[in-house]
Formats: sequence, C-alpha cells, structure tokens
Amino acid sequence: MPTPKFILDLRTKIGHDLLWLTGVTGVVLDRHEQVLLVRRADNGRWSLVSGILEPGEQPAVGLIREIQEETAVEAEIERLVSLESLPPASCPNGDQVQFLDLCFRCRPLRGEPRVNDDESLDVRWWPLSDLPDLTDRERASIKNALSPDPAPVYVTP
Repeated sequence: MPTPKFILDLRTKIGHDLLWLTGVTGVVLDRHEQVLLVRRADNGRWSLVSGILEPGEQPAVGLIREIQEETAVEAEIERLVSLESLPPASCPNGDQVQFLDLCFRCRPLRGEPRVNDDESLDVRWWPLSDLPDLTDRERASIKNALSPDPAPVYVTP
C-alpha cells in the first residue's frame, strides 16, 4: 500500500524507529457466502481489505473508504469483529511498524469488484468453501465475522 503523507512526514522526524499505527480490516461478506479479497500488489498474496486510518479519521468511515478505494465496492459496517494489537513488523525499507487493528464485518451495498487503485493486482469474491491461501489471522477474522456471537474478540489478561 502507498505510504500516507502523514507517515512520510513523521518518518522525517523519527527515521526507521517503531511507529504505532491504527489499521482497519474488513471482512466483506455477500449474501452468497462469499468474501471480498484483494490480491496485493506488494507481495502477490490474497488478503482481506485493509488500510491505515488518517489522523482523526473514524475507524468505520476509514474502512468504508478503504473498501471503495481498493475494490470499487460500496459497503456498510455491520459490526466490530475484533480489536487486537498485531506484532511489530519491518517494512522492506527498514521502517518499523506496529498496528492496532480494528476488524469489522461488512456487507456490500453496490458496485462490482475490480482493481480500483495501484495497491491490488486482482479483486474478487471468493466462496467461503474455497478460499485461497490466507494468513492464520485472516482466517480467524473470517471465522469471527461468521460467528453468531456479536461480541468483538479481544485479548484479556
């Protein structure tokens, strides 16, 4: 994903030091039991739609923006699925990041999925019974989004 300007500005001050960011992830499920996935341009892997919030941006608003920007699908939030701190990670350029991720279950309102920016190579609906290789965290996010329990998942002491 392209690095937002506010992060580039911060990097001029902190260099490659660890930067704490707020991320959003969407499990967009249609009425045919399919999930919307993007094939990322940076690593070629299929993944859930995700992004970084702009300063002051509301999480649900930011995720709806990310879904539309990346897939051309207009969606709405149904509920918060999980809230978790992800492990620290290193970017290819040496920048250190760590995300607080808010994952939401969403449903599509209109629009046909397509590559809508330079962050993705492909965008499409995948049947839940035939998903591509996803990370364990993404599979857990889908499982949690399908749970009849509406309470969000989070780590407790």
